[in-house]
Amino acid sequence: MGDRRNKIDSFRGDYRFLSNFWPAKTVYGGVEFPTSEHAYQAAKSDDERIWRYFATLETAAEAKRCGRMIELRPGWHEIKVDVMLAVLISKFSDIHLMDKLVATEGSELIEKNSWGDVFWGVYQGVGDNRLGKLLMDIRGVEIEKRLKSK
Repeated sequence: MGDRRNKIDSFRGDYRFLSNFWPAKTVYGGVEFPTSEHAYQAAKSDDERIWRYFATLETAAEAKRCGRMIELRPGWHEIKVDVMLAVLISKFSDIHLMDKLVATEGSELIEKNSWGDVFWGVYQGVGDNRLGKLLMDIRGVEIEKRLKSK
């Protein structure tokens, strides 16, 4: 992979497409959602009716708010990273989005935020940056796949 001294630490502007709030068809559990945020928040439940409800919500912000109010499915904290990976793989199955992700090669992707999320992102210099790491993993797999097909 490329030189990671370059950092993309804002999922805004040209890099807004990296955000889970970016409008991109995402399928999870056979349900189509308008954003990856919708899909991830819905997946906190194991009730398909709740998934279908989340698919109808107008905005990713609304999905995030509703996701804070639902009862978490059993074992959620053990599976949430795998769920996010599946959701992101679906989002980036759009070739145009994947091309944009691949174009970030050589840059470390950091989900810097102002809302205190130190699991998925980085807040005030502290955090696991799991979202950024998953995006870099997906990018790396795609780059390898493209190199092998040449």
